Amino acid sequence: MAGPGVSRAGHRLYPHRPTADHLPPVKAEMTTTEEALSRARAGGLPRESVRVLGVLLVGAFVVILNETALNVALSRIMADLGIDERTAQWLTTGFMLTMAVVIPVTGWLMERLPTRTVFGLAMSLFSLGTLIAAVGWGFPGLLAGRLVQASGTAIMMPLLMTTVMELVPSDQRGRVMGTISLVISAAPAIGPTMSGVILQFLPWRFVFALVLPIALTILFVGLRQVPNLNEIVMVKLDTLSVPLAALGFGGLVYGLSQVGSTNTTGMEIALGAGVVGLGLFVWRQLVLQRSDAALLDLRTFSHPIFSTAIAVMAIAMAVLFGTIIALPLILQQVLHAEPLFVGLLTLPGALLMGLLAPGVGRLYDRIGPRWLMVPGSLFVLAAFGLFARVSTTTPWWQLLTAHVLLSIGLACLFTPLFTISLGSLPPHLYGHGSAMVGTVQQVAGAAGTALFVTVMSSVAALQPPGTPLEEALAAGARASFLSVGALWLVGIVAILFLRKPADPPAVPAGGH
Repeated sequence: MAGPGVSRAGHRLYPHRPTADHLPPVKAEMTTTEEALSRARAGGLPRESVRVLGVLLVGAFVVILNETALNVALSRIMADLGIDERTAQWLTTGFMLTMAVVIPVTGWLMERLPTRTVFGLAMSLFSLGTLIAAVGWGFPGLLAGRLVQASGTAIMMPLLMTTVMELVPSDQRGRVMGTISLVISAAPAIGPTMSGVILQFLPWRFVFALVLPIALTILFVGLRQVPNLNEIVMVKLDTLSVPLAALGFGGLVYGLSQVGSTNTTGMEIALGAGVVGLGLFVWRQLVLQRSDAALLDLRTFSHPIFSTAIAVMAIAMAVLFGTIIALPLILQQVLHAEPLFVGLLTLPGALLMGLLAPGVGRLYDRIGPRWLMVPGSLFVLAAFGLFARVSTTTPWWQLLTAHVLLSIGLACLFTPLFTISLGSLPPHLYGHGSAMVGTVQQVAGAAGTALFVTVMSSVAALQPPGTPLEEALAAGARASFLSVGALWLVGIVAILFLRKPADPPAVPAGGH
């Protein structure tokens, strides 16, 4: 049931309409926020909106930064806790699984709970997980902390994107989404660097301990600054959808993460369970949509621009995460580069992608998506052309050039894709659309990694007996980049059908 004066289908169009049973303090807060929204939609972001978005952006930066910071510390953790590589890998695999399971629930959370409460829940979970990881005794405590951290991280990004759609007028969304893309791109690049500096002087637990006071500060400031932007809709949480989402998305992510491992039986069971669970989850949501009670509203896909943008985003995420896995392997196992050199070679492209994002966002607002995405897609294709020529004698500058081209191309793609996908939806589907974007990122990232690993290892194994390992791996790398390049051609065709969404029609006051 929707609240007074609000329909399920239109509750986000009137997020701040005061009702007779509101207490005076609530009315004052809602009126202030309504005025801020009105000024924002009239063409300029007021200071209140800028402060809210600033708090959410800093929070998102911290949680994403921490996601990649642990990777550099894994060897120290293995030695300190006396665990092997496969056990330690659960610190990253478990994080991905938790993200894949929690993200589909965020659409329901953002309808059922006030905006400020959702923010407090996200940062509280992240802070609690950080504390557990910093002081937890042994591997079980560290893993528990990572899982709690992942729960908060999963909520933060959909909340940020939904808030942008609520606060920012359509002609300024590109600029703000560009800043979000900077956070998404730069934070993973800075995380390992930050971790390396900390590990140079302090034990690995300080990777968490130094983040905790920052997270608590963001939590305290946010609880004072973040307003309630939504009208509460009393939607029941479907108890069957949650385990089906966990089985479907979790099974797929886990199965894909095990591609290339020796335990193929476990991989096949996980993928099979994921496919079955996902099919049942989709069926359940289609049934629940008839009464507007779906956990993840699939009517987002009834909007063609959203569906096309999500498809391109899935391919782009598969390309990005696959390259993140493949390039370090090539540099270390084919060209015998040191880990420090690998980090230095990949850092310029990652930082460049983040630094370009705000400018891309401003250009999107001025010229639209096509003049950015078509050249960007060709940059990505050119990068794969260079990657596909890798051999044991490839100079390092060729791989650096390819990585920079890839980063420029993806920078021209991600900001328009985020803006187009959510901007094509009606306001009442913003939360579900944000959750869908986050879910697709996790599954596509795991799929891209699996594709690279599978093709590379399979082609390397087919090389003639006696072939040096470096040459076999180089052959596998060439095949994997050619395969992903062919997949990217599909993305280029899909990009040609994307356009800037029209502004949602204004609804007269007092209507639904």
